[in-house]
Amino acid sequence: MSGSLHRTETEFALELAFEAGRITLGYFQTGVEVDLKTDGSPVTRADREAEQHLRRRLAARYPADGVVGEEFGIERPDAARRWILDPIDGTKSFARGVPLYGVMLALEVEGISVLGVLHFPALNETIWATRGDACWWNGRPARVSSVDTLARAVVLTSDVNGMDRAGHGAAFRRVTQRCAYTRTWGDCYGHALVATGRAEAIFDPKLALWDAAPLLPIIEMAGGSFTTLDGHATHTGGDGVATNAALAAEFRRLFHATEEG
Repeated sequence: MSGSLHRTETEFALELAFEAGRITLGYFQTGVEVDLKTDGSPVTRADREAEQHLRRRLAARYPADGVVGEEFGIERPDAARRWILDPIDGTKSFARGVPLYGVMLALEVEGISVLGVLHFPALNETIWATRGDACWWNGRPARVSSVDTLARAVVLTSDVNGMDRAGHGAAFRRVTQRCAYTRTWGDCYGHALVATGRAEAIFDPKLALWDAAPLLPIIEMAGGSFTTLDGHATHTGGDGVATNAALAAEFRRLFHATEEG
């Protein structure tokens, strides 16, 4: 993929993210009704309308490309390129009027995630990256932190109880007991904090394709590491950990240790 093509598609992806974000803001802090999907996760009218808008725009601009989104499934599954959509990541936060939700977009080419966008409409923050280029945060370069000691590290997760339910509670506590402090600034905002140097790691026991695909190029182009919990650099593994580079090996060593010491 050429640099000019990167620029064209990145600019379009940013436009889409802002447009979808404006749709979500129309429902934010309005008491929008929350429905439950078959898997028990929440969804709102804002999620559906934002994804429908994204799909219409993509169909008009790139009609041969595939699309996969959280709310409306897969279109053109055999396409070499596909756009991956999460119209609202953090619907639980969105529904409660908490601004830490984001619009997530990725472009995957022959199975590789080459472009990622995170847009936080209620915070006026946007982070994006194209593979082989840089990561950007509101127009300025984004980099992971240079913190290189666990005692100074801030570690995040979306849900501490979720780590326990996934069977990773003891491993997560092994990490956090060595660090400065732990917070649940989770979902895509936690990954954004790692990409911009405001936290050192986030552990996610459950990541869908549309959650992980934008994160892989963003974290890597910000100089960090994004892998599954067992260490594979992929956006299709179902879970994930994003870290800065200086502590990546130590975080993983502790997470997979069988005992202290």
